[in-house]
Amino acid sequence: MAHSKGFARIFQPPKSAMQSGRAKSEGWMLEFTPAEAKRLDPLMGWYGSGDMRGQVRLSFGTRAQAIAYAEAQGLAYEAEPETAKPAMKPKVYADNFRFGRHENWSH
Repeated sequence: MAHSKGFARIFQPPKSAMQSGRAKSEGWMLEFTPAEAKRLDPLMGWYGSGDMRGQVRLSFGTRAQAIAYAEAQGLAYEAEPETAKPAMKPKVYADNFRFGRHENWSH
């Protein structure tokens, strides 16, 4: 793979720290690494660069789709391995009052 077109990172986005759910963290993201260092603008004092790829984040449904896109575009990439998600058993409030319940009720 050639490094001339840039280097991409393929990963699963982490879950939001602001919520307990896993919304918007199911797919895979392709993100470009910075091609040049940020520099200080002498007039305004802001940091910036001429690298527009740093603002691009592409989302894919699967890891294979993201890898196929990177290879089709001739991008060098680094992909995180797939991790198995733990199965969550949904909790239902009505189970506290279920007939034939074997556990003790706390109150």
